[in-house]
Amino acid sequence: MIDLRSDTCSQPTAAMREAMMAAQVGDDVYGDDPTVKELEREVAELLGKEDAVYMVTGTMTNQVAIRAHTEPGDAVLFDQNAHVYILEGGAPAAFSGVLPRLLPGIRGVFSPEDVFDALGVPHRFFPATIPAPVKLLCLENTHNIGGGKVWPIDQLVSVCDAGRSMGLALHLDGARLWHATAATGIPERDYTKHFDTVSVCFSKALGAPVGSALAGPRDFIARARRFKQQIGGGFRQAGIIAAGALYALRHHRARLEEDHEHARMLARGIASLPGIALDVSTVETNIVRFGVTSLPAGEFVEALHAKGLYVLPSGADGVRAIPYLNISRQQVQQAIDIIASVAEAHAADAGVFGSATRVPAGAGY
Repeated sequence: MIDLRSDTCSQPTAAMREAMMAAQVGDDVYGDDPTVKELEREVAELLGKEDAVYMVTGTMTNQVAIRAHTEPGDAVLFDQNAHVYILEGGAPAAFSGVLPRLLPGIRGVFSPEDVFDALGVPHRFFPATIPAPVKLLCLENTHNIGGGKVWPIDQLVSVCDAGRSMGLALHLDGARLWHATAATGIPERDYTKHFDTVSVCFSKALGAPVGSALAGPRDFIARARRFKQQIGGGFRQAGIIAAGALYALRHHRARLEEDHEHARMLARGIASLPGIALDVSTVETNIVRFGVTSLPAGEFVEALHAKGLYVLPSGADGVRAIPYLNISRQQVQQAIDIIASVAEAHAADAGVFGSATRVPAGAGY
């Protein structure tokens, strides 16, 4: 089975397993795990922040950030297809009690004007106590549902400046920030310096078995540690898994362009197939999203699975595939062949002879 469901499906390398086996450990709840502390220091330095805290998932780091930035009843600005809004189990409402205010992003990218429009223009005739106060603006780079879209740095800066001018705190969901840097050459800290806090993931792009980190000001991270503990995120001898994350951070960032090339290879190989809707130019990093016009996406991915290819349906007519650390060029070619065999068979049955260029929205972790 060729598994392209997510880059979370990667397997630790032999060298990573050795690093984990040799890790020094302590009780992280007491602040005694030396490997966790080393990872947190290195992440903070890399991202240009004062401190960082290691957690089990990117959902936890994002949601702890929201909780630490807000109080129940506050409002938060999200892109309409943000991972933190759509794909984290309703946690902004359940954990933080905040009101999502959605921005009309295109592939996850919105404008300063969108931010200003969402905030409106206050006036003394309208009581300030009526609307939920907007306290936080969240961006996602790269954008998952946007197909691995990289925020253009000039637009990112202008949006952050707009939010800052309106008194908002700024959080970056940077689960795949490593891919933005690999694609553009812009250092991670040149993205993150515009934000108060940033979440990064080790178990997606970098191939570690467990973990994400939240970075930001020292006082803020101290507050975040309280909420991490509150929701059951306290580790004990976490150095074993932190060592895998630390190894990935040091050794796997440099190879991410290989995943980008594999994604482009996959996109080029299937874009002209009958019944496939895909604009190859939208594949900027490691995520390939395409539409299916010959049959429902759920049936299409079942047919692929029966032939040895595992991908995710995204809504009624979208599919997502992600090459990653353990996926070879040969496996990408095999995936192309499997998709072609299914697409051609079903397109013939449905009388479909061309493809569109729409990039579907949809879910998919």
